[in-house]
Order: sequence, then structure tokens, then C-alpha cells
Amino acid sequence: MTRGTRTTDVLLFATVFVVTFTKVRFTTPAGDIYVSDLAATLFILAVLASRLYARDWSLPRTAAIAAAFFGLFLIVFLVGFYNLETAADRDLYVKGLAKFVIHFAFVVVAVAYLIRRSQRLYWQTLGWFLAGFVANAVYGVFQLGFAELAGRNLDELVLGTFGLYERGGIGVFGVAGSGANVYRTNALTLDSNNLSVMLCVPVLLGLAFYLRLPHGHRLRVPLALGLSFLVLVMLTTLSRSGMLGLAAGLLVLVIPYHHLFLRPRVLVPVGAFCLVLAALVVNRLDFFTEVFQARTQTSGTSTQTHFLFYRLVAPAFDAHPMFGMGLNTFSTYYEFHTGREDYGPHSWYVSVITETGIAGALAFAAWLVFLFRRLADLRLVGRRLAAAGDGLADRVRPLAWGLAAALVGTMAANIFYLTMQMYYVFVFATLILAAPAVFSRVERGEAVPLREP
Repeated sequence: MTRGTRTTDVLLFATVFVVTFTKVRFTTPAGDIYVSDLAATLFILAVLASRLYARDWSLPRTAAIAAAFFGLFLIVFLVGFYNLETAADRDLYVKGLAKFVIHFAFVVVAVAYLIRRSQRLYWQTLGWFLAGFVANAVYGVFQLGFAELAGRNLDELVLGTFGLYERGGIGVFGVAGSGANVYRTNALTLDSNNLSVMLCVPVLLGLAFYLRLPHGHRLRVPLALGLSFLVLVMLTTLSRSGMLGLAAGLLVLVIPYHHLFLRPRVLVPVGAFCLVLAALVVNRLDFFTEVFQARTQTSGTSTQTHFLFYRLVAPAFDAHPMFGMGLNTFSTYYEFHTGREDYGPHSWYVSVITETGIAGALAFAAWLVFLFRRLADLRLVGRRLAAAGDGLADRVRPLAWGLAAALVGTMAANIFYLTMQMYYVFVFATLILAAPAVFSRVERGEAVPLREP
């Protein structure tokens, strides 16, 4: 491995690790610069420089298809530009398009890079990706602790030290009858719901691996503790969207692992988790009862706001049905109807339909079909590895089902929230697309090739 390759690997790991750290950004006169975007840009430039040096611009087939989707989305977005009506619309459009270009360019470049390299690099990339979620959750626990015990804003203390803090902090849901603030952990994300929906990915993917670990495996206890920790952090967000996504993903895992959910490997840690949770609740029963009632009633302002977005789809769609009102411009449309500024659609599906129209909806539907097709290919690779008696099947098969569960969970959570356009989903898509090619190589017992078959 050359020094240049090691540097590129480090940039890849850094990118996937910080991809959920949306609060970590520098404010400049030209706008906010996110650390994740900066790392991704450096990785893309490093890969392009290596390809230029090697005079090799070939793309593996999967990366080429991803590049074709990239072009298709850009056409839809650029046509939608002509539906913009105000200067504010154009500013939002440019910001949204710039983010999309960086994120999707990363998908194309990273898929090609992973396919050209080894399965070891794939596992390392996946590991750093999941480690970023864990680090974010750990920060969230300290954030909640500082707020509950000391009344301090950890974001201001930590991020402010590095000049990264502008405003915000932990979310506040309201005040309980006892006068205590009801905090909602958001960690290094911009919103508590964002954090909860994001954590569906490591929880569902980790659970798929945990269910397949044999009795006595050294990772069973650490993984059970880690999953319990992540679910506990999800609960501190008070996010119903996150719980919806987790439930949908669990239904996917029931398909292959239904016979394992009632075994001690699941019942024992779940029982221990419930006991710990019950002890915490009993200690502040009135407080948690009030919070639970507030989050389960459906007549509140937040619930009605979500349904309001869907009622606004029809008039927005009627104005520009084919290519939408323009990428990233729903907030100005929403402000026109309600007077609230800088308020996103709170649903990825609402966003797609209103901002990109029929053409955009069909393009995104085709993209999701492509992702699910690659997951089906990965399950096929796993079955073939198992049939050949290759122990790698014990990792590839849960990988396939875990990725599928996490994708379904994220899609379900986005019915009433908006994370499908966030950078971590693009990294997640990269791992889905690259996996079948990476592990089909191993299936055939070949050395690392330069091109995907």
C-alpha cells in the first residue's frame, strides 16, 4: 500500500465517521462549511488525483449506474430551476444543489474505490461509519447529563472552544408539572428527531449481526450492551419518528430471524434493559408519566403540523406538477401559507413530490429500487457462500439483512421526518451498492481485481 493510498483511506474513514456530526461546521461569509463536506471533498479529490496519475478513468458497472442516476437527478433539478420565483428560492436552491453534488459525487467515487479495493477496507469503512453513530450517541449522553445535573450547555462549552458553536444546544420539549425542563437529546445533530432516525441504522444493522453470533462468542456481550445503549439514547430523544423507523426495521429482521427473537440471546438482554428502564422511570414516575402522555397524544400542535404538510402537497403539486417548485425551496412556500420562516417539509416524501414533481418522484423511486436490487444481490452472494461452506457467509448474510432493515426503517421514519436527503444516507447507500461486488469477488476466490465483473 502506497502512502497516497493510505492517505485516501484515512480521508474515507474520516468522512464516514463525521458524517452525522451536522453541528460541527464553520460559519463563513459564504455560508456554513460542514466538516463532513470538507472531508468528503478532500477524499473525492484524492481519488480523482490517483486516477489521473494512473490514467485510468474506467468505472465499475455499479459506480457507472450510480453516475447515471447522478446525471438524471441533476437534469431534474436543473429543469426545476426555471420554476423558481424569488431570490430566496434561488439562494435555497443553490445551497441544496451544492450539497447534493458533493454527496452524490461521494457515492460514485466511494463505490468505485471500495470495489477496486479489498473486503478488509469495506469492513473498516463500515466500522468507522458505525463508530461515528456511537460517538454521536456518547456525546448525547454527556449533553443530557450536563443539562440535567448542571444546567449547562455542553455544545457551547465544547464546540464553542473550537469556534464551532453559533447557537442551539440540547432540545427542550417543554416543562413538566414539577417545573423541571423536559430535555430531548440531539447530540451533534441539529434536531432530536434527526438523531433518533439516524440511530436506526446502527441499531438495526448491529442487531442483525448480534442475532447470528454463536453462543459464547466474545462479541455477544459488548454488542448487546452497545445496542442497549443506542436504544436508550433513542428514547432520550422522545422521537416518535425514530420509534416508527425502528419498528419497521424490526419487522424486516423478523423475516429471516423470527425463530431467534424468543431465545435467551434476545430475551435476557431485553429483560435486563427493561428492568434498568423501569428503575429509571419509577425514580421519577410523575415526570415520565407526564412526558409519555404528551408524546402519545395525537391532537397536539406537532402532530397537526405533520399532517398540515401533507395537506399542502396538492396546491404545491398543482403549480408545478412535472418538475416541482425547485430543490430545497419548500420552506419559502410554507412561509407563504403559514408565516413560519425556514421550516422544512418534515417529510422526505412531501419534499420529493413538491420540490421535484413527478419526474423527481419517479427518479427517486428508481434509485430506491436499485438499492433494493443490490441488497437482493448481496443476499444471493451470502447464500452462495453458505452453500460453498465459506464462513464469510456468517457475516455477509446478516450484513444484507441488516442493511435492508436499516433502509426500510429509514424510509418509514421519513414519512413524518426528513433525513433521507442527509449525508449519512448517501454513505449508507454507498455501502449497499459496493457490498455485492466486494463479496462476490471473495465468493469466486479471486485476487483483488481492478474492475468489477
